[in-house]
Amino acid sequence: MERKHNDATNMQQLLDQIRESAADSGQVSVNAILNGVGERSFGPVVLLAGLITVAPLIGDIPGVPTILGLVVLLTLGQLLFQRHSIWLPSWISRRSVPQDKLLKGLDWLQKPARFLDRWTGPRLVFLVDGPGLYVMAILCILVAMAMPAMEVVPFSANGAGAALMTFGLAIVARDGLLAIVATSLTLLTGWFVITGLSG
Repeated sequence: MERKHNDATNMQQLLDQIRESAADSGQVSVNAILNGVGERSFGPVVLLAGLITVAPLIGDIPGVPTILGLVVLLTLGQLLFQRHSIWLPSWISRRSVPQDKLLKGLDWLQKPARFLDRWTGPRLVFLVDGPGLYVMAILCILVAMAMPAMEVVPFSANGAGAALMTFGLAIVARDGLLAIVATSLTLLTGWFVITGLSG
């Protein structure tokens, strides 16, 4: 994947870009956030979707996990078809979240972002480049497709968000070890959802 000069390379940079996109606006649209992180940034968009899903006050809003699942599905579907920029239908791109909730969620994520940034970086890069990147995209798409069902299984959307966040960070930081962790989270969340729905 070609990396652009303004692409985030860690979580702290991504949070700063999101914060800038939320300036001077009572409601922050998906389109504004996407423009903030870069329309060619597939990895940051997946990381962003995961962050929002696990963040308090934002991910708990009904319907948000499903919308984010659709964003991931459309985004990575376009990656698989080798598009060079991200397109979203207007009914998704115009959806918004309150600025105050977004900023509070970003504040909550600052400390874990600093911690994760200290421990991530280029490792086992072959797992996040070329074929490895497409395998991660497929796994993220499977998680995204399951997110509507996760809204009825308590806490499962948070597991999906954690998996997406880890996949996204693996792509952003070019960290293959994180890709392995994300795959494990995906399998664990899948088991949790299946047992929750069948229980």
